[in-house]
Amino acid sequence: QVQLVESGGGLVQAGGTLRLSCAASGTILRINAMGWHRQAPGKQRELVAVSTSDGLTNYAESVKGRFTISRDRAKNTVYLQMSSLTPEDTAVYYCYAAISSGFFADTRDYWGQGTQVTVSS
Repeated sequence: QVQLVESGGGLVQAGGTLRLSCAASGTILRINAMGWHRQAPGKQRELVAVSTSDGLTNYAESVKGRFTISRDRAKNTVYLQMSSLTPEDTAVYYCYAAISSGFFADTRDYWGQGTQVTVSS
């Protein structure tokens, strides 16, 4: 089984920066994709950024130019560097990974517990 653990959330002022980290552990053969989603109160969970195994990245339109996703493949870790934060970025941020745990195992989706990001005005 695989576990994702996020860290780096907290309170930051508008215009500030924050860096989230997510480390995957457990039985991992290959990570096909890793990224971040977020969910604000009363809203649906939305994709923020994702990085695929071939290095392609996708960002939500609302965060393009402000957020940067990166990966340390040796550590099975993904980062989200967030800049120019606004109160609209306030949400619980969830780490996501699509992982195969064995040669005969299908790729499965995993989610972290979430880390709170609060941006004050």
